[in-house]
Amino acid sequence: MRISISRLARAALILASATTVAAGVAACGGTGTSSDGDTVTVYSADGVGDWYKKQFATFEEQTGIAVNLVEAGSGEVVNRVDKEQANPQADVLVTLPPFIQKANKSGLLQDSGVDTGAVAATDKDPGGKYVTLAGNYLSFIANPSIDAKLTWDDLLKPEFKGKVQYSTPGQAGDGTAVLILLQQLFGKQGALDYLTKLQANNVGPSASTGKLQPKVDNGELLVANGDVQMNLANIKEKGSKFTVFFPATADGKRSTVAVPYVMGMAKGAPHRDSAKKLMDYLLSEEVQKTLGPDAMAVPARTDLRDTPAVPGGISPAAYLEGVTVVTPDWNKVLDELDGDVAAYQKATGS
Repeated sequence: MRISISRLARAALILASATTVAAGVAACGGTGTSSDGDTVTVYSADGVGDWYKKQFATFEEQTGIAVNLVEAGSGEVVNRVDKEQANPQADVLVTLPPFIQKANKSGLLQDSGVDTGAVAATDKDPGGKYVTLAGNYLSFIANPSIDAKLTWDDLLKPEFKGKVQYSTPGQAGDGTAVLILLQQLFGKQGALDYLTKLQANNVGPSASTGKLQPKVDNGELLVANGDVQMNLANIKEKGSKFTVFFPATADGKRSTVAVPYVMGMAKGAPHRDSAKKLMDYLLSEEVQKTLGPDAMAVPARTDLRDTPAVPGGISPAAYLEGVTVVTPDWNKVLDELDGDVAAYQKATGS
């Protein structure tokens, strides 16, 4: 149940540097690269930070190469790479579609030379510019005080006023996936009509989906969007009590769209050789096997696709049971995203 990742469209993105979370791994500080050539800098969409830290620590033990991690929203990390073109800081970029395609179309990626033979053709760029790192799917989360068997129409009810928030389409990968899924379910105008109505209950914009999780957990919000990997990992690692669900249409059908983590080597990467070693390492069988147990994500390698996740019944596959994975034409998304985001902003006043 994977969707094909193709080219991208340009979205107007605003980088709020105050929201960027930088985590130095294995004796690396700050958000830039070191001058000794032994540090690789990764700019990544947030959600798999704990998994990264464990893997990066092992990578340093094995190679002597440290990794500096910068996490932010899907659009923010791409925008940051774009702004730093005159003085590249990132070696590896990891983000969600369609932002990885945006980076490619904007000339922000280069052929990494990484061996991607174990990854399906639909999950990588034929030109070698990007490859799926981990499979993932759009989801929603609900505070435990409410019944999570919700429909899209339920979210429009008055009792949810000021208690619903979703990350912003055009800025966050999961937020963009919300718009794309609604377009698939209701048509473009229907999606705009729905989101316009939802504004009565929506708290406001958010560039990062991850920041919505604690708000739902503590009751500040009742419902927010998310993704299966990030939400399940948050439950496992932080003990969050929210419920993961997929809103149903009036006929009871629940649907989602794939939002995989996709990685590429940044153009002008200061430490290209070390970055390639890291990317090869992250796609290795040994590391990919840890995605289910440690990150609640689906391995990108076809030979590991059915690897069991964490013992105890919490697995991405279990949550997708009975849920239809919608497969949009990402080429069309690429061509029309600019206009779609503009139409969304106009309709909702965002």
